Amino acid sequence: MNKLLFCLAFAAITACACTANNEDPGVIARVNGRPIHLHQLESKYDFMHLNWAGDMNPTVKKLKADYGRILSDLIVQELVAQALEEKDMGVTEKELAQAEEKVRSDYPKGAFEQILVEEYIDLKFWREELKARLAQEKFLQEVLRPRVKLNYQEAEAYYKEHISDFYLPSRVRFFLIRGPSRDLVKSAANLYRAERDVEALSRKFNQVTAQELKMREDALTVSWRNALKGLSPGEAGAILTDNLGFQILILLERCPAEVLDPSRAYPLVEKVLLEQKLRWEFDAWLEKELQRAAIFVSPHLKFEDMETEDEDQMPDPEQGQNSDLEHKPETQNKTEPVAEK
Repeated sequence: MNKLLFCLAFAAITACACTANNEDPGVIARVNGRPIHLHQLESKYDFMHLNWAGDMNPTVKKLKADYGRILSDLIVQELVAQALEEKDMGVTEKELAQAEEKVRSDYPKGAFEQILVEEYIDLKFWREELKARLAQEKFLQEVLRPRVKLNYQEAEAYYKEHISDFYLPSRVRFFLIRGPSRDLVKSAANLYRAERDVEALSRKFNQVTAQELKMREDALTVSWRNALKGLSPGEAGAILTDNLGFQILILLERCPAEVLDPSRAYPLVEKVLLEQKLRWEFDAWLEKELQRAAIFVSPHLKFEDMETEDEDQMPDPEQGQNSDLEHKPETQNKTEPVAEK
């Protein structure tokens, strides 16, 4: 990020004299002649600080630093969009509409718009962010990905060097049934053990909930660990009680600790190496683009006072534009090894 900020700072300094007297209202930067507006910067800043619990009265220096980073991100977005357009690969309205519909399908009717209103998110801005994320993904996969090559020797070397990442601790797979009464839970467990039919269980016992889980043994609660202790696959433990009612666990499988062999680990290794090489390829492309692009920044947004101690603020080509409204968060144990993710 510091390298990008240095380039943009230089652009801002050299551009100040020639832009101070002929700036268009609301335009804070131009990338190869295309404008970036103040409302884009402000909307993105507000969006990034929706759930911010830090200092609600940031210093001018801190505000400049944040605005500088966001403007850098907007400039990179514009460079990516222009690169796609040069190849006649820009994000189409159809692609944008399909992506929006996919997001909306995860919410009940009317809930998506309600969340936008509650979070003070402008729909037009949200679509711009979604389009930028789609452009980033398309650029990575259709422009940069063909340039990246992997070979088995690289994967093998990575596997040997990071062998500890592919260790899987002992796990258990079990069936959990919850219900409002002890007898109901016991009857549902007996039916499942006899037929192993989840749909039949749901039809006959509509007051119970049932789900199959696979967890690390050291991540189990004490009560669950004790309930599963000594069971053989197919056996049910004692009925437990909690503040939600009654529950019973049926052991399905015990998975001993192991280290993934190279053939099973290869898809994970390939993913890591691809992400790494795509980042390098993106950085190399961006450096060339910054050298040849005409970037003019408003003199009101100089970067001389920016805080540059953060080394990892570079716009992440793998992550794109994150939004709570784009993807539902997945529950994940942060202590899980790479091989479990």
